[in-house]
Amino acid sequence: MKFKNWFLLILLFLATGINAQIKNPVKFKFTINELGDNQYEAVLNATMESGWHIYSRDIPEDTGIPTEYKVSGKNIELIGKFVEVGKKHEEFSEAFGGKIVFYSNSAGFKQKFKLKDSAKPADVVAEITYQTCDDRVCLAPNTLEFNQKVTPKGTTETATTETTAKTVKDSAKTAEVTVVAPANSKVTVTEKPELDPKQLKIPSIDFQKPLTDCGTAAVKDSENYWTYLFLGFIGGLIALLTPCVFPMIPLTVSFFTKGNKNKAKGKRDALIYGFFILLIFVLLSVPFHLIDGIAGNVFNEISTSIWLNIVFFVVFIFFAGSFFGYYDISLPSSIANKSSKAEEAGGIIGIFFMALTLVIVSFSCTGPILGSLLGGSLSGSSHIPTLLTLALTGFGLAWAIIFGLLALFPQALQSLPKSGGWMNTVKVVLGFIELALALKFLSKADLVSKTFLLKRELFIAIWIIIGIGLALYLFGLIKFPHDDKKPKISITRKILGVLGIGFVIYMIQGLMPAERPKLQLLSGILPPLNVSYFHDEKDGILGMHPEHDFFKAVELAKKEEKPILIDFTGYGCENCRKMEEFVWSEPDILPILQNDVVLASLYVDDKEELPEDQKTKIDLGDGQVKKVKTIGDRWSLFQQVNFNNNSQPHYVLVTPDGKVINAPVSGYMPKEDFKKFLECGVNYYKKNK
Repeated sequence: MKFKNWFLLILLFLATGINAQIKNPVKFKFTINELGDNQYEAVLNATMESGWHIYSRDIPEDTGIPTEYKVSGKNIELIGKFVEVGKKHEEFSEAFGGKIVFYSNSAGFKQKFKLKDSAKPADVVAEITYQTCDDRVCLAPNTLEFNQKVTPKGTTETATTETTAKTVKDSAKTAEVTVVAPANSKVTVTEKPELDPKQLKIPSIDFQKPLTDCGTAAVKDSENYWTYLFLGFIGGLIALLTPCVFPMIPLTVSFFTKGNKNKAKGKRDALIYGFFILLIFVLLSVPFHLIDGIAGNVFNEISTSIWLNIVFFVVFIFFAGSFFGYYDISLPSSIANKSSKAEEAGGIIGIFFMALTLVIVSFSCTGPILGSLLGGSLSGSSHIPTLLTLALTGFGLAWAIIFGLLALFPQALQSLPKSGGWMNTVKVVLGFIELALALKFLSKADLVSKTFLLKRELFIAIWIIIGIGLALYLFGLIKFPHDDKKPKISITRKILGVLGIGFVIYMIQGLMPAERPKLQLLSGILPPLNVSYFHDEKDGILGMHPEHDFFKAVELAKKEEKPILIDFTGYGCENCRKMEEFVWSEPDILPILQNDVVLASLYVDDKEELPEDQKTKIDLGDGQVKKVKTIGDRWSLFQQVNFNNNSQPHYVLVTPDGKVINAPVSGYMPKEDFKKFLECGVNYYKKNK
């Protein structure tokens, strides 16, 4: 596929997003038909929900992802190539600039084969790789695997074919083994050992029925919702002060209040205009909700992707250059022109396109800010679509309120400051902020890749340099392309410059070794305490050496007769770092972690591949098989199938034999709540072990 088409797919994928629940617009059914004369046919039938389609294998080059169907097995020999069955559709795609070939509603894929030794059974494996699309979005390419056993007639076994699949019906219940076979077949299911490292579902774990009800109930992370709404609102207010937007405020409000003889109607139209601005920003987040999920940990995989974080780092640097005035970022002028022409429709429709035009033409200033909101949402939690919607709602609400209030009270326009060089100052300050935020993404890529090159002190030193640069600019000692040759340094700039120097002084303390964590304001942004020039990452956390394998933690817990504290964490988890640095380190918490529990820190974003003998698959139901290839895959799915949760941090106290002691807790929480949780479980275990 050519670069331009991959680029379109990447943009589409980033723009649509995925929720944290599973959705299957395509259902598959796998069967094997006996054709006689030692020949068989492996048939995979696909049924699609209304509006969805999958591409044919015959799709022209450079247009979409073709469907691939493979059949394999030790005792089988393929006959020819696989055949597609169903009604093909052909359409011209403007996105790809060519014809696409696809199936909708239903499709079939058939592969003939024969047994090499007709006296022996064969395990047949079918694998299909496909992409599902509708007229708005495409889901990420998916690969599913199906297994079925073929036993020739006349052998000692009576079964003609039998299919075995381990299906997790409900992550809150014990995993069920579902076996589908003909009525006259003989099926044997062998249970795996309770602590087989490949077994993700532990039968003894039931988080809904803990051994005791003391402690703290699970802490919800709803406070993040209000935080993102507030941050979005602040971002919207800041964007209003940029050169792309601020000069348009009086012009737009005056258009409604002075350009209309009916003042009441003018004010009403201005309020509708503000509402449409809010609506447009909210609609930007809708694609993130259109897909109700492919797998519960997809967003986590995206946000902790090494390459994606490096891309965000580069993009934020690019945004900073735009804010500094070296170049402009804007959407194609044709988009703005079409929107502007649509304003001529008049009435409510015309007002809507006026709002849309404002959003489009101001993109050079708002784009980097909206990009920051997207990047922040990806770092936020597992509820990314919700967080992004709230952030964009806050952003649009700020604009709607300002335009609405000024329409109701147009005399307030006289109080607005005049356009001038101060607006460029706002942009440049945002440029420094973008530089600082870019480093966060580089740090996450460094942590997930386990290179640990960007040490905590180096991160702080770079931020100090950025802070010094900001202060020098605010005092007029540094200039950028759009600054006045002889800028007037206002009192506001001087105050902000002093605050910048204060922040630099605050950060300097982070360069010095200390027994207790510092820089609480930056907790979760800085690299962990043990990624430091004064410590080795192998030294553990706060002098502790947690196990990173649940099954090894179980063995250790049995020897030491201690409960296990499962810590579901991640290299890119900000709240995890805050908990470690400012809750775990407390003098009445740390001794409990050091002496009374076996700490199992399971990193759900660890990209290191598992040894071949530990790689496995889990059937998520409805024909979906998830391959567990990395350490992060294992612990992410382990958390989902045992605790019906995929957020971090998530803490669970269990006995060495795998029973949940008290209700798990999630998210960043006050020390008192975490202490109650720990003491509850530890004390119960000591009394009843």
